[in-house]
Amino acid sequence: MNRRPLLPSRLPVDGYVLALLGTVGLAALLPASGTAARIAEATATGAVALLFFLYGARLSTREALDGLRHWRLHLTVLGCTFLVFPLLGLAARGLVPGILTPQLYGGFLFLCLVPSTIQSSIAFTSIARGNVPAAICAGSFSSLAGIVLTPLLAAALLGGRTGGLSADALLRIVLQLLVPFLAGQLLRPWVGGFLVRRKKVLGYVDRGSILLVVYTAFSQGMVAGIWHLVTPGRLALLLAAEAVLLALMLALTWYGAGRLGFGRADRIAIQFAGSKKSLAAGLPMASVLFGAHASLAVLPLMLFHQMQLMVCAVLARRRARDPEEPAAGPAAPAGAPAALPG
Repeated sequence: MNRRPLLPSRLPVDGYVLALLGTVGLAALLPASGTAARIAEATATGAVALLFFLYGARLSTREALDGLRHWRLHLTVLGCTFLVFPLLGLAARGLVPGILTPQLYGGFLFLCLVPSTIQSSIAFTSIARGNVPAAICAGSFSSLAGIVLTPLLAAALLGGRTGGLSADALLRIVLQLLVPFLAGQLLRPWVGGFLVRRKKVLGYVDRGSILLVVYTAFSQGMVAGIWHLVTPGRLALLLAAEAVLLALMLALTWYGAGRLGFGRADRIAIQFAGSKKSLAAGLPMASVLFGAHASLAVLPLMLFHQMQLMVCAVLARRRARDPEEPAAGPAAPAGAPAALPG
């Protein structure tokens, strides 16, 4: 079956990457402040809430129940996301100050704490002919768990780098992410069919909400005057450190899942759901936890997000050419979701 490729074969600069760079440039030239900043923040909050409402409305109860039967797979993905990643992030403390500044290390460690993606994990798993229903549930479960686990881990491991995990901060995250997701689940019988037929709607909201949060975070950084702390050389070293992190997680999820006895289809779902980090979930959490310093905190996550998209696009097409073997889970359905940046 022919599937629409996630990225062009020669991997030129993606239009969404250009949009992100343009948003950062706009924030540098015209940062929002005062009333405009409050309006931008409120708009971004509403867009992220809408995004998680759509996530909830797209996940059917049947898919969730089917996914629960793959509890070993989901525990493996959660272990990679909230245990292995943070341990690697802590090990990267040895890169300070030679490679990473303390501020960039805080963002590097934060990216290791955020949940996995939903949309792009599904798309890559579909392209690679993996277990798509398992990827849907694994990404959704990871996002829900991250609403609680990411702030707790950030409070424990980042310490004074964040504003502290207050009840107000946790409530803001729950109201922005979890409550809309549950509302989407409740209203799914009425709106789910519409969203399934119009998959591009989720893509537009996904991309648009991320751009709004990026603009808000980088505007706060410009107003606070913290961008003089980053040099081009430090950015290059940060990219190198993130490339090593991504390579380690891709290898650990693939070969580790094989050692645990998972079949090819499940190993693909584990690799793409367990090695990736969500920009859509991480950005609003960083805005709440880091305040005016959120722009530096989310910079490593933004770079890692684009790197994982490009690397996993190549890897998914290579996996699609692997010889077939008996699937351990349900086969990928026809017409699987197209790529989204989630």
